[in-house]
Amino acid sequence: MSSSRTFTEPVTGTAAAPARVHAVATVLLRRLPFTTGVLIAIIVAGIATGTLWDAASDRTWFGHVGYGLPALADGGWWTPVTGSFLALTPVFYLPVLLSFAVFAGGAEWRLGTGRTVVICGLGQLAGVLGAALTLLVFRDTGWSWAHSLAAHVDAGFSAGALACAAAVSATLRSPWRLRLRAGLWVYVGVSFLFLGGLADLEHLWAVAIALPLSRRLAGGHHVGPPGRVRAGRREWRLFAATGLTLIAVAELVLWLFPADSPLGTTGGDDTGWGIAVNIAFVALLANGLRGGRRVAWWGAVTLAAINVLAGAVAVLGSAFGQESTAEKVLTTTGAVLWAAELVLLVLTRWAFRAPLRRGFGVSAGIGGADAAVVRDLLGRHGGSTLSWMATWPDNAHFRSQDGQSVLAYRRHAGVAVGLGDPIGPAGSAAGAVRAFAVACEHAGVVPCLFSVTRPVADAAARLGWSRVQIAEDTLVDLEGLELRGRKWQNVRSALNRAAKEGMSYRHVVLADEPWGVRSQVRAICDEWVGDKGMPEMGFTLGGMEEALDPATRVGLAVDADGSVHGVTSWLPVHGPGGEVHGWTLDLMRRRGDGFRPAMEFLIGAGVLAFQAEGMRFVSLSGAPLARSGPDTEAAPVERLLEVLSRELEPVYGFRSLHSFKAKFNPRHEPMYLAYRDEGDLPRIGVALTRAYLPDTSLRALVKLATTHA
Repeated sequence: MSSSRTFTEPVTGTAAAPARVHAVATVLLRRLPFTTGVLIAIIVAGIATGTLWDAASDRTWFGHVGYGLPALADGGWWTPVTGSFLALTPVFYLPVLLSFAVFAGGAEWRLGTGRTVVICGLGQLAGVLGAALTLLVFRDTGWSWAHSLAAHVDAGFSAGALACAAAVSATLRSPWRLRLRAGLWVYVGVSFLFLGGLADLEHLWAVAIALPLSRRLAGGHHVGPPGRVRAGRREWRLFAATGLTLIAVAELVLWLFPADSPLGTTGGDDTGWGIAVNIAFVALLANGLRGGRRVAWWGAVTLAAINVLAGAVAVLGSAFGQESTAEKVLTTTGAVLWAAELVLLVLTRWAFRAPLRRGFGVSAGIGGADAAVVRDLLGRHGGSTLSWMATWPDNAHFRSQDGQSVLAYRRHAGVAVGLGDPIGPAGSAAGAVRAFAVACEHAGVVPCLFSVTRPVADAAARLGWSRVQIAEDTLVDLEGLELRGRKWQNVRSALNRAAKEGMSYRHVVLADEPWGVRSQVRAICDEWVGDKGMPEMGFTLGGMEEALDPATRVGLAVDADGSVHGVTSWLPVHGPGGEVHGWTLDLMRRRGDGFRPAMEFLIGAGVLAFQAEGMRFVSLSGAPLARSGPDTEAAPVERLLEVLSRELEPVYGFRSLHSFKAKFNPRHEPMYLAYRDEGDLPRIGVALTRAYLPDTSLRALVKLATTHA
């Protein structure tokens, strides 16, 4: 039986491969028939003509199929079509295919096949004809660049693909709409000024025509109101930092690899000290601009002004008859972009007001808070099931200007991760979130809110934020609760077994217990961490030190000899009037050789103890990256978290913990991660990792992952 199974499994996998390929091909042909057809046509044309391995520009017939001013002047009206399915050299086939697949494929997926065919065709034609007309006008004016380029012939579908990207920009929500449009303008502008090839001129025409018409081209698929797209402080910071970096990189590339730009031939024999100095300064300034640092803004303005002045000197020298060297051309070309960067910096100077030191204290104009203030506000306004964690010593605190709201956070990797709901008066959540975001902008850090309830996530959504469910709070209502019926059988069995084996439950304040009890609890915690062979997590998961807070309650499973077999800790949950009306489970530890169902016993006995005290509910807390069931309509971010949950399960057991809590028949309330836009998610992921594992090195994390792989 086993040999048959071993023999047939590879056959099954081999047989399934063609089926998967066929399924993918079917989806592509059904959803992207135009894009798929063009890609296939380009590959077939490359094979049929031999240009897939030999340069098309070396073929004698290329002048009759490639497009450009010479072909159109000779009556080759068909060349904008025939030339679109070729590439100049074999090396160009890969970028031609990839750009068309991404840009045209994205447009067809969002806008439909018919509209994409029109946009791509007209965009390609606009680029080809616009470039030809430009060269026709300027070739006899003495402009050497235009005169030389007027004799060139080009191939490829890139202008049409960029027109599709311009149209797709209208279908994106802010801030991605502005980011794509800015990226297209930067690409065509820099490539035209620094490279100045025929394709660069075609791209400039295609984007210059398609972008202003993008809303009309997208038709009913566009999003957002008409009119100018407004960028926030953070977007202008990113644009300024990116522009600075791109200019420096472009200057370096053009110095190393000269080209015939519209302003002349770049390159030369200069040692490149000026470019080296620019790059050195850019490396220091770009990150400061991204964080909104005022000192970085002054440095960037100074650097841009120096380069603009150098370009002006080069232009004046040429005007007075001095020889125009390659170094002067490079300086002049770069000065055009440096001037644009300087204008951008001056116009957006209001976005760069962050002090040199990051923080939310006096330097940011925001009053801080400490654990005593947090406890006072909890006593007045109440909080969520996680609010008591705001009192833990590793948290920093943001406090609103009126002093009535506070939000705990931790800062890692340039991200301020807000912990749970803001603590404050009813209805103040939206204002607290808005103030927190403004303070983060001022300090140059990315804001997000972790493990917030639905009302706070809704309040953040009204501010334009996005959200994704990252856990579920598990709540057990205590009013009228009876541990009867089949669904409570596991808990009753643990309670009955404990009674038979002489195990008792003690409901205590651990800080008031004798040293011997506290040392046993600490030994259990140390044993648990050591046996797991993994770093102990923090952030929303407390340990021994948090359990020693006199405000917490601790459950102990103690045998007849006084030995502690297990421990749980519970955090107070304050109601709107400040009175404690519930408790949240935090620490869960049991001795390796102790009473086996200790956790079922401790939680079950704790639930009964809190019920006897008149509490309304207990929260068994939420396991990160775990929830009751998969969502077939989940967003891509949620599907990614689902994958992460599966991969981390062998290490941290989030799902197993979630399944264990199901024994207590809780109701579930979603907990969310709220963030401004998807561009923040990579940094937020790093920040959350550091928040949960602050003392773990990257090497240890890699080793941990490979050990449990």
